[in-house]
Amino acid sequence: MITLYGVAISNYYNKIKFALMEKDIAFIEEFTAPSQSEDLLQRSPLGKIPFIKTSEGYLSESQAILEYLDDAFPENPLYPSDAFERGKCREFIQHIELNVELIARRLYGEALFGSNVSQETKDEVRAKLDTGLTGLAKLMKFSPYALGDHFSAADIVAWPHLQLVGFATQKIYGENLVNTHIPGIEAYIQMIESRPHAQIVGADRAKALEAFFRNK
Repeated sequence: MITLYGVAISNYYNKIKFALMEKDIAFIEEFTAPSQSEDLLQRSPLGKIPFIKTSEGYLSESQAILEYLDDAFPENPLYPSDAFERGKCREFIQHIELNVELIARRLYGEALFGSNVSQETKDEVRAKLDTGLTGLAKLMKFSPYALGDHFSAADIVAWPHLQLVGFATQKIYGENLVNTHIPGIEAYIQMIESRPHAQIVGADRAKALEAFFRNK
């Protein structure tokens, strides 16, 4: 039994939760906020979430967790069997997380939590997101999934990240930059959300967000 630690408002947490459900891996969830407590640092070296507990120990960093799950539980694979196609899947994930989501994260303080982001930062982030999303559009196939005719780890990653980036950019710039730069993305998101597991993850995320903002 896998234990998944974190909070359901985290797109990285939801990435792993979505993967666990799609792979039909038994797991339980334990609410854990990021912190620098000694107890947490013993399980997640930087006090970050998500992380998991396995029969062999703890594992942190969402991409390491995703690949571990696919290796340790080969049923319902999320990565292609062909080496090149597997590489393309990893390329896509690295691009979306490093060149899109990580860039947009600088906006989350204002978009989600009410703090102020300087105009200089907003301008810098806008320019980098324009570049990153333009590049991502070149990788996405929409046939019908992100990288072809099979649901894969690329879709597991794209769904939570692009929704949050789109939300944040709409709040900050008055424009959903994901929709602007990636034609067809709205229909794609709707298709992924038609999956029963995505609906469960999305509903749990909505409840967690409601509770978070109610308690602020």
